[in-house]
Amino acid sequence: MTLACVPIMVADRPSALADAQLAADLGADIVEFRIDELFSGADDPQEEADILAIVAESPLPCIVTCRPTWEGGLYDGPEDARISLYERLGTADSPPAYIDVELKAYTASDNIRQKVNLAVQHPKQQRDVRTRLILSMHDFDGRPSDLTRRLAKARSFDAVSVIKVAYRARSLRDNLELFEILRDADRPTIALGMGEFGLMSRVLAPKFGGFLTFASLRDTSATAPGQPTLRDLLETYRFRAIGNNTKLYGVVGWPVSQSMGPLIHNAGFEAVGHDGVYLPLPIVADPGDMDLTRTSFEATFGALAEADGLHFAGASVTVPFKEHLLRMGDADEAASACGAANTWASGSVTNTDVLGLVEPLEGALGELEAKSIAVVGAGGAGRAAAWVCASRGASVTVYNRDPARAERLAAELRVACALFETLADAEADAFINCTPVGMAGGPDPDGLSIPESAMGNRGTVFFDTVYNPVDTPMIRAARAHTGRVIDGVEMFVRQAAAQFALWTGHPAPRALFDRLVRETLSSQADGA
Repeated sequence: MTLACVPIMVADRPSALADAQLAADLGADIVEFRIDELFSGADDPQEEADILAIVAESPLPCIVTCRPTWEGGLYDGPEDARISLYERLGTADSPPAYIDVELKAYTASDNIRQKVNLAVQHPKQQRDVRTRLILSMHDFDGRPSDLTRRLAKARSFDAVSVIKVAYRARSLRDNLELFEILRDADRPTIALGMGEFGLMSRVLAPKFGGFLTFASLRDTSATAPGQPTLRDLLETYRFRAIGNNTKLYGVVGWPVSQSMGPLIHNAGFEAVGHDGVYLPLPIVADPGDMDLTRTSFEATFGALAEADGLHFAGASVTVPFKEHLLRMGDADEAASACGAANTWASGSVTNTDVLGLVEPLEGALGELEAKSIAVVGAGGAGRAAAWVCASRGASVTVYNRDPARAERLAAELRVACALFETLADAEADAFINCTPVGMAGGPDPDGLSIPESAMGNRGTVFFDTVYNPVDTPMIRAARAHTGRVIDGVEMFVRQAAAQFALWTGHPAPRALFDRLVRETLSSQADGA
């Protein structure tokens, strides 16, 4: 079983033990006491007494680490004092389960190795060795160029019980090498990518037999970049349910950190008993270099799809990669007609945005044939809305601030377009906002995407594809005028439900999806 370990930066004995108890209460298996802030190496008896007491009183098995500054830690005292402390810890009446020592320190001299080995193989413990050695290596800049050599060196030491490799992941592909390290391990091994690109290595550690993974108690207490919180690891990502055959799904885009996908799809997998986990899968995009963006997407996506043992089975694809996804599989009519896709399912490509748009619209208007639909925006969402409404027989008019773009879209889909300035006087059975106007954190969060002057007809439906916030300025104004609104959460949930059904073969728990999204957005709004 892969352990969930909570690292605790020790400032004092009471707070360290309180955090260890909280970690135990939340479901952690082991804690790591990072004593490099507390321990000065100045031969202070009280420091040593506090550290021994913390270990003895810990409610969970523990690792003790005093990380020096030269390996990303805080300890800058004498090296002999640090190694001597490890000796005393290893031979104490209540020793830690593990002591973490850096590969660089361990190989510095025979004397240091002998002292460390004494700590983990003391004669009094020969029948029951209770303290073991974790030999670790870290690189906060990226993959070490001599990683293979370092691994071979670490594996040459018989006294080492666990090998730990951690380096900053520069892309999702770095995780694949970390998984190879776990597969090739000759003993318990930890292989983790730091930073947002390394989350996959942390969550999928059980899939590849990792000894443990680290998760922080709080967002503010992570001891390395990219650590998830323990709550997210155990609850959102269902860490305990991940096994060798667990399928990987995720949201691919740049950025993806705020996506609701992991929240709803992982909850859905649990609800229907599907062996899968859904993760943020960021791929860097450069808006100034679309060729580089396309190449990065195709190389990374292809590597994930082909990776041995990863079982990459499905993805939600968002900006700016929707057009590029068309090249990654067999595209259906919706994706081909829209010129963009948002869903990949084991080689098949589709656009579930069209279902997210048309289903609630038909629920409000009935059949769309001969209905008049005003689509505001000529981007990906606008194209999907225009195509699906036109395909159902509606009369579609596209409005966009860039008239040339509206004209191109209209010509390609054989629909009408009109000058954006005429939108204020437009009449239609439904208006659909497909722009980011009104979106929290967007270019115009307080803007009104559709003028109030167009809201005079009580029978008109107003549909906003923006879902954060739920009540956009347009939704609030339209509700006051007509009362007939469709918010962006409904579209988001319906398109996600269609993805879920494709991936799992089960109908999605749509009510669960809707509740989770609305509760989360409400909580975020209250927190703001």
